[in-house]
Amino acid sequence: MNVVQQDLEFPLNSFLKEEIDGFVKDKQPEQPLFYTQKHCKLDRSQVYRILNKAAQAVGVKKRIGTHTLRKTFGYHHYKKYNDIMLLQKIFNHSSPSVTIRSASNKTQSMKAI
Repeated sequence: MNVVQQDLEFPLNSFLKEEIDGFVKDKQPEQPLFYTQKHCKLDRSQVYRILNKAAQAVGVKKRIGTHTLRKTFGYHHYKKYNDIMLLQKIFNHSSPSVTIRSASNKTQSMKAI
C-alpha cells in the first residue's frame, strides 16, 4: 500500500505558531521531533505506554491511544466552535459527513463515561 503524505494547512493562534516554530527551528525535515531517554526515535508502542501511564496517573481507567486524543480534540472543538468544515480540514476527512460521524461517535462514547 502506498501512503501519500500531504501537507495540511489550518489556522493556529500566534502563540502556538511561535512555540512550534521555535521547537522545529533547528531540526531537519527527516529528523524525529521526539526522542526516548536513550535518544532514540519514539515508536507507536512507546507513545501508547506513555499516554496510558499519564492517563492512569490522573484516574482514567480506560486504555487510550493517539486516536483517542484525536477524537477527543474533535469532540471538544466541535462543541466549542460548531465548525464542522474547519474540523474536516484539520482531520483531512474526505467529506463533512465523515467528520460529523466521527464527532457524533465521540459524543456517544463521552456520554458513556
